[in-house]
Amino acid sequence: MGNVSQMPDAVTMDKIVSLCRRRGFVFPSSEIYGGLGSAYDYGHYGVLLKANVKARWLEAMVQERDDIVALDSAIILHPQVWEASGHVTGFTDPMVDCRTCKKRFRADHLEESRCERKPSKRPGEGPECDLTEARQFNLMFETRVGALEESGSKAYLRPETAQGIFINFKNVAQLARRKPPFGIAQIGKSFRNEITPGNFLFRTREFEQMEMEFFVPPDEAERWYRYWIEERRAWYIRYGISESHLRVREHGAEELSHYSSGTSDIEYLFPIGWSELEGIANRGDFDLRAHSEASGTKLEWVDADAGERYVPHVIEPAGGVDRALLAFLVDAYDEEVVAERERTVLRLHPQLAPVKAAVLPLIAKSAPMVERARMLYEELRRVVAVEYDDGGQIGRRYRRQDEIGTPFALTIDEQTLEDDTVTIRDRDSLAQERIALAKAREHLQDRLAQPWRSPKTG
Repeated sequence: MGNVSQMPDAVTMDKIVSLCRRRGFVFPSSEIYGGLGSAYDYGHYGVLLKANVKARWLEAMVQERDDIVALDSAIILHPQVWEASGHVTGFTDPMVDCRTCKKRFRADHLEESRCERKPSKRPGEGPECDLTEARQFNLMFETRVGALEESGSKAYLRPETAQGIFINFKNVAQLARRKPPFGIAQIGKSFRNEITPGNFLFRTREFEQMEMEFFVPPDEAERWYRYWIEERRAWYIRYGISESHLRVREHGAEELSHYSSGTSDIEYLFPIGWSELEGIANRGDFDLRAHSEASGTKLEWVDADAGERYVPHVIEPAGGVDRALLAFLVDAYDEEVVAERERTVLRLHPQLAPVKAAVLPLIAKSAPMVERARMLYEELRRVVAVEYDDGGQIGRRYRRQDEIGTPFALTIDEQTLEDDTVTIRDRDSLAQERIALAKAREHLQDRLAQPWRSPKTG
């Protein structure tokens, strides 16, 4: 379309936060009480976008494969689970306090932190800074299980979903009719009492994980580890992330967990810089052996026909729903000038977009247009997520839909009343065409099913 010019690529976290608030994707939690640090509530469009991210992950992990099954384990597990896994004693971060400003910081992240009183300085660099010695801080939230606090038993909100998968290995192996290599996938809430959460949705104390544990014969672990690195990187590209904004960083020996023989992060170029988007780890047989020893239940694979018995090794792709959603928002955010007016648009993949199409009567006070528009809306909403919008000038309604990432808009106008055609507008190209009203549902479904590539990738 003519008279369109791209604005400089300057996506900032402030712009993303502002858009999310303005269009109802995400709100600060408990806002009427002053808010709670790094806690957020998802509004209508955020809920829909988040649901689509999870649905696409489950499709890729379970629906499109024969070797992975789904699980939904409890958030509060037996406390011995966390003792066996090492979380009770080892799930810690080094913490320092500033005696002057009373703020706490991760001792290993001081380079990324800022002094409360002198934001241009790092903690410890200001003239008034007085940091304590570093001490270990356990990240698990404690709770009590029982009617009375004094008589109840101590338990924990899970800091990861993975342990719920490991303790169900025997159940799944027996009932799902799968043998290694096979995986168990789970999406669910996790909780970590982070010392320094921040950067909007990037690091919060309550978050949702997408984890899959892939159980393999020991001698195949390295091959599957490399396979899942590339498979997960390709998933983000498939749904619109620019390949130039992704990289794989392999952990050095000094970074590896004691049980890991290899860990790689898929990193994304967030406005805050390159940061982890998803981790893929070769966990070996540590988890199954640890739970076998602690519970007295053998968690191993036995193939009577082949005469094999072994403890599978585990490859773990682990990502966060909230962090993935943030990356998709950042990569989709675009600004351009159309006919001398600035336009903000979310170029989300149509399969992720919270609303697939908007139905708009050109004149809200025209009863015949409203009637036709409502009929089309009722027809479309049975098959896809659509929105009816008759508030304000048509240009403003287009801009509103652009900002929530709606790929298509169907406008009912005077010509519709004459020849039963409707205008369909493309979010990305701004191209408009007339189609038969009776074929609108079929046309929209065809357009949504077509391969899509972000215009931002060239």
